[in-house]
Amino acid sequence: QVQLVESGGGLVQAGESLRLSCAASGRFLKTVTMAWHRQAPGKQRELVAAVTSGGTTNYSDSVKGRFTISRDNAKNTVCLQMNSLQPDDTAVYYCYALISPGLTYYWGQGTQVTVSS
Repeated sequence: QVQLVESGGGLVQAGESLRLSCAASGRFLKTVTMAWHRQAPGKQRELVAAVTSGGTTNYSDSVKGRFTISRDNAKNTVCLQMNSLQPDDTAVYYCYALISPGLTYYWGQGTQVTVSS
């Protein structure tokens, strides 16, 4: 069983910053890819940023230049530094991990990020 535990959400004003963290625990060999997705009310869940075990990153166009994803392979953690937050960034943010062996994916429970104007 693999668990993803997120932390760092909250309420901020537009232009401020937040840092999300996620730690993977359980019985597995490695986390192949770790990522953050988000889901705003009435919208589909969307990818925000992803990072492979080799360090390759991918960002959605809406957060490029404002958000930075990073990971610690030894600790199986992933962080999302979110700067210049805007009201459109308001959503529940979910941690995602693709686990080896088996290439099974897991989700965290979600953490609320609210940005007021």
